[in-house]
Amino acid sequence: MYTLYYYPANANAAPHMLLREIGVPFQLSLVDRSVAAQKSDAFLALNPNGRIPALRDEELVIFEAAAIALHLADRHPDAKLAPAFGTPERAGFYQWLIFLTNSLQEELMTWQYPERLTATDGRAAEVVKAGSEVRLNGYLDVIEAHLATNGPYFLGDTLGAADFYFTMLCRWARPMATPPRKRPAIARLLDLMIARPAVQGAYAAEGIEGDIA
Repeated sequence: MYTLYYYPANANAAPHMLLREIGVPFQLSLVDRSVAAQKSDAFLALNPNGRIPALRDEELVIFEAAAIALHLADRHPDAKLAPAFGTPERAGFYQWLIFLTNSLQEELMTWQYPERLTATDGRAAEVVKAGSEVRLNGYLDVIEAHLATNGPYFLGDTLGAADFYFTMLCRWARPMATPPRKRPAIARLLDLMIARPAVQGAYAAEGIEGDIA
């Protein structure tokens, strides 16, 4: 059985949704960030970076949410959350998932936590956050253009792991001045995703209330 180490509304949301979409048995193990449990010796043995999530698959332990998503898609090909290996569609899947984690998610971290780059300089934090939001809007515009032409999902008519990952990131980005949902093709994707029982179930199990994305 899988064990997903999580904290509500953290990057575990995408793997959590995928586990429910696949329909395999799993258990949740809370890593309580309110008491810095992610920095405990027990969790550092799972992820030496002290970041949530991690996934235990029997003797295998994986960290990084995108890596967990890839692992789950590969372990359960019948769920069809990723295209077949070696196909052009698989290349597109890699492209969008890596774009989401390396570009959009990374910039969201800067936007949410500018003080990590500026220490106690409040004015500098404001400047960093503003610049980050400009870059985020650029990334979201790229996604909007792709979905408007090729959607409703990242891979056209085929639901995939990248759609769940993007749904997680859009929830984080809701406080932006121009949130993702203001773009019609993104809004269409989000409406499709939040209607899925796997998405609703994951957030409900983590105690997340209100709008999902």
